[in-house]
Amino acid sequence: MTRTILIIDDNPAVGEALSLALSLHEIRPLTALTPDEGLALLEGENVDVVIQDMNFTADTTSGEEGVALFRAIRQRHPDLPVILLTAWTHLETAVELVKAGAADYLAKPWDDNKLLATVENLLELSESSREISRSRRERRLRREQLQRKYALDGLVFASEAMARTLDLACQIARADVSVLITGPNGSGKERIATIMHANSAVKRGPFVAVNCGALPGELIEAELFGADAGAYTGANKAREGRFELADGGTLFLDEIANLPLPGQMKLLRVLETGQFERLGSARTRQVKVRVLSATNADLKAMIRAGSFREDLYYRLNVIEVNLPPLAERNDDILPLAEHFLDGRGELGDAAREALLGYPWPGNVRELKNAIERAALLAGGGQIGPELLNLPQHVPAATRNLDEPSREAVEGALHKADGVVSRAAQQLGLSRQALYRRMERYGLVVSN
Repeated sequence: MTRTILIIDDNPAVGEALSLALSLHEIRPLTALTPDEGLALLEGENVDVVIQDMNFTADTTSGEEGVALFRAIRQRHPDLPVILLTAWTHLETAVELVKAGAADYLAKPWDDNKLLATVENLLELSESSREISRSRRERRLRREQLQRKYALDGLVFASEAMARTLDLACQIARADVSVLITGPNGSGKERIATIMHANSAVKRGPFVAVNCGALPGELIEAELFGADAGAYTGANKAREGRFELADGGTLFLDEIANLPLPGQMKLLRVLETGQFERLGSARTRQVKVRVLSATNADLKAMIRAGSFREDLYYRLNVIEVNLPPLAERNDDILPLAEHFLDGRGELGDAAREALLGYPWPGNVRELKNAIERAALLAGGGQIGPELLNLPQHVPAATRNLDEPSREAVEGALHKADGVVSRAAQQLGLSRQALYRRMERYGLVVSN
């Protein structure tokens, strides 16, 4: 694959020297003498990296033309890496532009080895960036296809893991079989159940949910199957159970592992025959219900322990849909956070890094609570990591911003031969973050 570098410099000798050095390393050079000429070439050529001068007017040393050119490139090609060629008089301006997104800067006269090392590194990053962009486009197309094909009830997701889960859930939604939805607490199992119902053959029927873990054991059977008057203390009148309410639709049994053994036996009968009796009644009732169940427990271990019926397990788990924890679908974190924020503030960069660095043991529910709290405290302003109230020992991404010492930064710059982008990669920082450290420590790369 051809690798192309665009050199924008009003000095023809600079363009010739750089072109020769790049050509010797099988890199195709393009040259432009003016900003307008360079911008025109960018519109008609596939350019991987730009090397631009900071000054294009002989009687001016402010670097204003270079700043304007850089901003024009960033506006039209926001992902294109730009290396700044600068005299020491423009060093401060160059540092500011790096903070604004420039890939790196090199002082004139430049060192060929250092320049080529920087270029090679950026070409590799550019290739990786293209691959990431391609992957993102594919994921976006897959999301759009899922959204066109199925009713997803406005579910927010960006990860491939979630796309696979939804694809499976929606494919089997129309099948008249029991489905067991597994996954950790707070991961969204009931949301998957509602989506399955919305794409099922009984979508016009009722969707009834019952949390088997939220009811006392002695009331679960009455909740599921109903009860006649006088069936138990306090039962002053007959009541319908959830199976009757869900007749012709879907019944979602959350935390199914909490169902006591007597209730399990009755549930098995309903699944096999569609028949049951209310508590205190001898009358057999018939229903047609699609049953979806969910658990975060290890039902096979419960079977071995004798606390869950094996025959019921296989009745419930004709097909299993596993919902991965939020920590395994990192691409969903920021889209979900923005969705929960709902325009009530803005996530700062440090807050975004903290969100991505936290393992979310409470999954989507914990993320929602953290964002709700932060939005309330921010009062419509920018949200920093302190408002997220995440445990301090966990968010490594936030902690790493402050970890590199002066010695660590100096060591990384030395190993990288002064190439800031390579040193940043060694330290696990962005270029902008490394420049902030350099500015704090008073470090300047010597060329």
